[in-house]
Amino acid sequence: MTVTDAPPGKRPSRGRTALSVAIWLLLTPGALWLVGRAFGLERGPLITLFAATPYVAAATLIPLLAALAAKRWRAAAVAGLVAAGMGACVLPRAVPDFDKGPAEGVALRVLTLNTLYGEADPAQIVQLVRDNDVAVLAVQEFTPDGEAALKAAGIGELLPHQQLSPAYDAGGSGLYSRHPMLTRATRRNDGGFQQAYATIQPPGAVAVHVESVHPLAPVGPEMYPRWSADLREQPHAGTDGPPPILLGDFNATLDHAELRDLIGTGYRDAADAVGEGLTTTWPSFDGSRGLVTIDHVLADERIGVRDVEVHTVRGSDHRAVLASLTLPAG
Repeated sequence: MTVTDAPPGKRPSRGRTALSVAIWLLLTPGALWLVGRAFGLERGPLITLFAATPYVAAATLIPLLAALAAKRWRAAAVAGLVAAGMGACVLPRAVPDFDKGPAEGVALRVLTLNTLYGEADPAQIVQLVRDNDVAVLAVQEFTPDGEAALKAAGIGELLPHQQLSPAYDAGGSGLYSRHPMLTRATRRNDGGFQQAYATIQPPGAVAVHVESVHPLAPVGPEMYPRWSADLREQPHAGTDGPPPILLGDFNATLDHAELRDLIGTGYRDAADAVGEGLTTTWPSFDGSRGLVTIDHVLADERIGVRDVEVHTVRGSDHRAVLASLTLPAG
């Protein structure tokens, strides 16, 4: 009897191996991004990069489709989990929340705009206030020239109660209100920007704390810790006293853990609540819609959210965010 060796198993070709390696390499960045996003691991330059999470979420479909087309089933399973995880982080912003807060109460419409060193078109801002029955306007990068331009355009006739702290750099801040301000002041945040705030008393409603928010932008090593501190030091919701409304240029998206932690104190992001959380606000030049969503209206959960609109404003690189809120009756 002659004993012979069994024929060797068929080895995969070099081309098939290379394709498998390429697919795994393609899905790895998305997997690492998902871990960072899920656990709030943004540090240093990653802070800025994490603003692109919605685009990365869309890109995770590429390795999934490639793995399916190549019949690399294990890679497809991992890629599918990554795409599903990224979708879970991003897609809920495009779907209205079941709970938007109280539906009955006193209506209050608020508008926020970073005016780009006061260069935003004052006539258009005043028109937005007039046409949309805006009761509170918050402005950032508010300069003396911008203050004078808004005054000349007639903002005082619509919103006579004011807390204004203009500056010649990006740190100026302002609040305009139709309703009386019971208290008013301005504070300087850790990043050096001013934030005007006031307790406003709409008729028939509880008084509310309103603040024009502008943390430092995280665009360099020396700015990262100050950006984090600015977000951590914003007024928390759910405390005793007037329900807070924070509106402004947060220099953060819902993919930043610092902003999510602030919201977690008892706020709802108005745009997210009504399914407009992916509507971009910056950078908006020459009528463009922008790339990322860093301008927000955060309302205490005791306040309802009815609607949010985003408007392009000539002269500014930010789009204005208009939120229709419902305050508890006083």
